[in-house]
Amino acid sequence: MKIGIAFDLKPDEPLPLGVPDDVHEEFDSPGTIRAIRTVLESLGHEVIELGDGRPFLEDVLKHKPDFIFNFAEGTGTSRSREARIPAVCEMLGIPYTGSDPLTMAVALEKDLTRRLALDAGVLVPPGLTLSPPREPYDGDFAEFPPLLLESGLRLPILAKPVFEGSSKGIRARCLIETPEAFGPTVASLWSDYRQTVLVEEFIQGEEVTVGLVGNDPPDVLGVMSIRMKQPVENFVYSLEVKRDFLRLIDYEVPAKLAPDTMREVIAAALTMWDALGCRDVARLDFRIRGDEVYFLEINPLPGLNPESSDLVIMANLLGLTYEELVTKIVTAALTRSGL
Repeated sequence: MKIGIAFDLKPDEPLPLGVPDDVHEEFDSPGTIRAIRTVLESLGHEVIELGDGRPFLEDVLKHKPDFIFNFAEGTGTSRSREARIPAVCEMLGIPYTGSDPLTMAVALEKDLTRRLALDAGVLVPPGLTLSPPREPYDGDFAEFPPLLLESGLRLPILAKPVFEGSSKGIRARCLIETPEAFGPTVASLWSDYRQTVLVEEFIQGEEVTVGLVGNDPPDVLGVMSIRMKQPVENFVYSLEVKRDFLRLIDYEVPAKLAPDTMREVIAAALTMWDALGCRDVARLDFRIRGDEVYFLEINPLPGLNPESSDLVIMANLLGLTYEELVTKIVTAALTRSGL
């Protein structure tokens, strides 16, 4: 079978002055692309690297692949950028790995996903969204402390761009612990990411991530806990931490949770999978405070870096090789597609 790979390659050139250093955080290295290509070729497929954007459009029409392995994130600032490749594949009638355009678009938009979670009976942290002004904010932040009071949110709170992935925009400074820090933090995110900011009550507790692979229903790959090696009072799995995970983080599978809590986490993950209509693979993040399980977000296009992606770390700790993980995803998609 001729399989095309859709991806975004992390550029080598330095970023322009004033651009956040995580603008390409979701994009992949040549090593990740080679690793996926190697797995697909080992399964006997002919593999074509298609990239993303215009090159993808040109090459997919030229090479006419039978199937697309999609892990393209999409460029720019757009709520629907992760839906572009699936949409083109559906327009051309080419089967592909992963969820459909609607799922991809909604899952990237954290506030929409929160609303679906609430409708499905899944607990989420209390929160609010703040849309950026038409012109760059140049106020004195006086309106922010009263807004915090009116919202009823309890400090600390966590601010994040509403439609980014791979912890883009989620830095240590995004944990807001005083009313005075609220306005400057939100305004800084507006300036850097040019989008609505989601502000959520920070849930102090265990952070876990759930990997799901397959269909009808998906298999629970694992439930992995994520902890600082040196415990801190308010642990944020921020970009700085993820970039230094080998030194800072302990991962454990299965997470050491009470049986009832483990069942609740898995049930919430499967509920969100169904609510969003996910397919083939997804990874979901939760925080646990006491006996309450809070859904944070879902990634139906989880990273597949052989060394640093959470889903790959989880698989490795469970004794699955990289090849076995990627094969599971491909097999799920091919089976679903009748291939």
